[in-house]
This record gives sequence, C-alpha cells and structure tokens, in this order.
Amino acid sequence: MSLNPFKSIGIGVAYSPNLKANLFEAARLSVFFGAKLFLIHVGEASEEKTNMLSIILKSFEEDKLDYEVVFKTGDPVDVILSTSEEKKIDLLILGAVRREQILKYYVGSIARKITRQAKCSILLLIKPSVERVPCQHIVVNGLKDPKTEQTITSAFYVAKQLNAEKVTIVEEIGQDQIAVKVDDDKSLRRTNIAKERIELRENSRVKEIISHIPKEYTKNKTIKLQPIFGKRGYSIGHYAQISRADLLIMNAPSKMTFLDRLFPHDIEHILTELPTDVLILQ
Repeated sequence: MSLNPFKSIGIGVAYSPNLKANLFEAARLSVFFGAKLFLIHVGEASEEKTNMLSIILKSFEEDKLDYEVVFKTGDPVDVILSTSEEKKIDLLILGAVRREQILKYYVGSIARKITRQAKCSILLLIKPSVERVPCQHIVVNGLKDPKTEQTITSAFYVAKQLNAEKVTIVEEIGQDQIAVKVDDDKSLRRTNIAKERIELRENSRVKEIISHIPKEYTKNKTIKLQPIFGKRGYSIGHYAQISRADLLIMNAPSKMTFLDRLFPHDIEHILTELPTDVLILQ
C-alpha cells in the first residue's frame, strides 16, 4: 500500500551560491519519494543555464532522477505559483533566510507570499546541503483538526522514506481549556487533575489515529506523544527546537483571512522564526 502524497516536486532555481545545495536536496527527495522534479527558473531560457543544471544533477543519473526544467519570465511569486498549478506539483521546496550574524532563520517576503497562496504542500529548508544530513527525528502536530489524521499519516510515510528513527506527535492544548484559577493548594490540585484528564483524552485520540496507519509505516519507529499546554504554533515550534528535531510537519491553515495578518495563527509563528526544516501539508 502506498501513501505517497508527493508524486511531483518543484523548486525555484536561482543561479546563486546555494544552487548546488538546493538542487541536491530537491533531487534526493525526488528519489526518496519516487517523484518527478520540476526546476522552475524565473527568467529567459538559455543553453548555458540548462547545461549548468544537467552538470550539477549528473550524479543522480544512476538513481534515474526524472526532472524537467521550466523557464518562465514574470513576477517570481506569480511564476512559481502558476507553474506549480500547471505542472500539478504536490510539494514545493523553498529556502529560508538567515538573519544577519545570528543563527536564526525566517521566511523571506517572496517565500512567505508563496507559502500563503500555494495550493500544494510546502517544504521550507533552513540549511540545504550537498552532503546528505540524515533525518532522525520528526515532530508532527497532533492538534484536533479534520486535517490532522492525514498529516500524521503522511508524517509516518515521510519518516519511512527518509529512514527517520523517531516520530513525536505534539498535541498543543490551549490554556483556555483549563478554566481553574490557581490561588491555593486545592485549586492547584484541581488544575493538575484537569490537565491529566485532557492529556489522557488527547493521547487516546492520537493513538486511535496511529492505529489506522499501515504497520509497515509505524514499525521500528520510536513513537512519542507529547501534550503541551500553550500557544498554538509557538509551542510546537519551541518544542521542535529544544528537542533538536530535523523536520517539523504541520497542517496548512484552512484559509488566510485579513485577521490572520493582524492576529498571527500557528503557521505565522513558525514562519517568523523557523526552528528547523518545516513541511506544511495541504
């Protein structure tokens, strides 16, 4: 049984110092997922550009990498979004930007616009590498949402293909679910009991989701359930950072509204400061 949600992968190609690392990351993922790779260049076609790409990707010939180069002029956001739709791309890879002089990464303006508008899944890479850096620990959201079962299932598929050893499912629980004011030992006990009940309920819900996933995707994996009380998006991002996760997998927001610009939702917290590589699943 195949759960592969990624039959085609796209990446924007700019002739920059990061070109080789970006192409190697995209090509490796295409091979792991058995996907066709689309290299999207915003600009005029030229033989020189095409040759440069084929030279860089020559080392993937033995893996039978299937790729196509798309040249298109216009606004970068429009070109990448329209090409993603035309080519029916399932996963779009974008690079993050490193803040000056500090080891923190964020999503630049072009990538942020694409992330907000894309109808496909998005992978945000913070440190693309020519040499493969093994993915050992994946953190995935387990919040109560109609999309979550598919997200967790896809996370186990990704873990299997990338040979990751550990999957942690983080259940973010809003503080508003515990409506007890703590002002003495008795109310503190009540709060702790309420928290334990919520944690048991959330763990039970997530275990039910895991039970539906084919065993071939969950076997030989260390699976951890981690309830966290706190702000959605911020809590899971912080957890991914302190647990040194290699990949954070999140649901895409249902839809962006004007209010999301004023009051950032969970994805916006992640985009402001990427804790690790982030996969946002549609």
